[in-house]
Amino acid sequence: MRAVDIDKLVAVGRPAIAPDASFVIFATSRPDLAANRGVGQLWRIDLPDGQARRLTRGVADGAPVLSPDGVRVAFLRGDVRRRPQIFVVDAGGGEPVQVTDAPLGVGELAWAPDSSTLAFTARIPERGRYGSVEGLDASAEAPRHITGIRWHANGLGYIGDRPAQVFVVPAPDTGSEPFYEPAPAVVAEGLEPPKPKLVPTDPQQITEGDASYAGVTFNTDGSEVLAVADEIETRRRDLRTRVVALRADGSGVREVLGREANLSVGGLFVAPDGALVALAADAGESGVDFVAPPIALWLIGDEGPTRLTDPDAFDPGEVGTHLDAIGDDFLVQDRTRGRQRLVRVSRDGDVIELLGGDIEVAGHATAAERTVAAVATPSSFGELVLVEGGRSRVLTAFGEELRSVGVVQPHEVTITGRDGYPVHGWVARPDGEGPFPVILQIHGGPYASYGIHVFDETQVLVDAGYAVVYCNPRGSAGYGRAHGRSIRQRMGTVDFHDVIDFLDGVVADEPALDGSRVGVQGGSYGGYLTAWVIAHDHRFAGAIVERGFLDPVSFQGTSDIGSFFGDEYVGADAAAIAAQSPMAVVDQVRTPTFVVHSELDFRCPLEQATRYFSALKRNGVDAEMLIFPGETHELTRGGQPRHRVERFDAILDWWNRRLPVAV
Repeated sequence: MRAVDIDKLVAVGRPAIAPDASFVIFATSRPDLAANRGVGQLWRIDLPDGQARRLTRGVADGAPVLSPDGVRVAFLRGDVRRRPQIFVVDAGGGEPVQVTDAPLGVGELAWAPDSSTLAFTARIPERGRYGSVEGLDASAEAPRHITGIRWHANGLGYIGDRPAQVFVVPAPDTGSEPFYEPAPAVVAEGLEPPKPKLVPTDPQQITEGDASYAGVTFNTDGSEVLAVADEIETRRRDLRTRVVALRADGSGVREVLGREANLSVGGLFVAPDGALVALAADAGESGVDFVAPPIALWLIGDEGPTRLTDPDAFDPGEVGTHLDAIGDDFLVQDRTRGRQRLVRVSRDGDVIELLGGDIEVAGHATAAERTVAAVATPSSFGELVLVEGGRSRVLTAFGEELRSVGVVQPHEVTITGRDGYPVHGWVARPDGEGPFPVILQIHGGPYASYGIHVFDETQVLVDAGYAVVYCNPRGSAGYGRAHGRSIRQRMGTVDFHDVIDFLDGVVADEPALDGSRVGVQGGSYGGYLTAWVIAHDHRFAGAIVERGFLDPVSFQGTSDIGSFFGDEYVGADAAAIAAQSPMAVVDQVRTPTFVVHSELDFRCPLEQATRYFSALKRNGVDAEMLIFPGETHELTRGGQPRHRVERFDAILDWWNRRLPVAV
């Protein structure tokens, strides 16, 4: 796989299945180099044996939600200004009807149980900001008066002056008479033309104030919209969240779960019998304990929340992972050893695997004894799988084009580290006997993991002639909470040992790997650990430090997570911070280093890169820096496709100069 082959990385989103399980609708997305953006459409498959066919033909259609009666599909489509708006189309196809014209676009949506109404979230700008006044440029806006501990978010920018509010709107009848623009004669006669409406009734805003809302879902009779409220704190960060029930007619609000429950709530789900279920994590005594969080399935009743699953034995992944009901039980994902399986959880907490093996489940839906799941595999970025009668089969073939250009299959390895701890990972290398130069890749997070899905970062390096070794050291997800919490306020210790021990172990065991020619690279936390590695181990011919967490001190006041991330991972004591800081040991670096960063990265802000690069230069280290305009922390995953290819080109050029394949 070459860099330009990223347009063959077709991802499959969360599917929606008909109430009688007769068909499934889902969205695909992929980078498009010609359009220089992500593109995708909605697809339909008639079950059990139908072929996938496009349901829509927009540039970037996604997030389909099927109405409970199975007749219509609501989804998000970018308007002429690329703002995501709600459209509704008949489940069999046809012309989509636009429902919203939100000034900054729509975030998420949900159907009422009777299929008559849609609820959605949308950020509403203060008057005079973000184009709300025609002709008023951003540089001419009034100054922002900030009093809270948070003011910006990666991929978004300022947040306090555009909270996400909740709206309800009647769903359109896709077969009704269209709404027409006013005739020119009305304007010619000097009459005030009515504002064209997209639907018969304008959306009704049912929240107000400075809080933002997420996770919208209706209760069983449609009288209330449940949501998670996010209020910006004035002094100290607090990850505990509230769940509220909003009257769908806008007449009031009640609190369902308060902060006293001490939960950081992500996904909400209302079961057919009215039970409210959430994926949530206990925020600890501090209210910000998020390192390897104890995410569990919780049943929220009148007597308070009841935990259904053991967070030390079951890991549903990120808090935002969604839920489905299957009978009286629930479907949810479980993350383990680089895989993401689909499991069935009873209300007694029993866990049964429904779909497993070498897959990473990205979304699922179920009805009438059929379950569909979007999955990634070692040879495909996204496919749709049907589970029925205890068996599974793949319904799509989106990975065929990617496989046609060549996908290397990594092999799994477990190495015993210096303290006897097992380090699990993979080795990917070109065909042939070698020996090949070796690049050690380090993932971000830290509480994340490498997985078994086809990974463009690895594939492009292997295509260029490098062997790539990568593992999930202590601090990673998918190996139990103790594994994840082992680096809390101990960063740069056992995680450093694990990646080095893994590298040494696979090089010793595999003659095709040339241990005398090695490089190291990583992004985000991987950038942190790469910078830490080259300050303590000088064997590497070169290093790439990308979007790194490099100076915990300045991170506190510049990152969108700076109000809690550093305190939890490296502590608040100055000496302890210095003992875990790459900037504190930058004087020890001698390895040629390529610093790569994005201009609009608010997670690991640009100053992390520029200060680190400046220190390397001052110390006489061979260093270069590459900055991508207009990109965020998500460049490698969701950045402009041309920038993603240019990044790959720059990385390969760096390695060709510092670690050439041919010697």
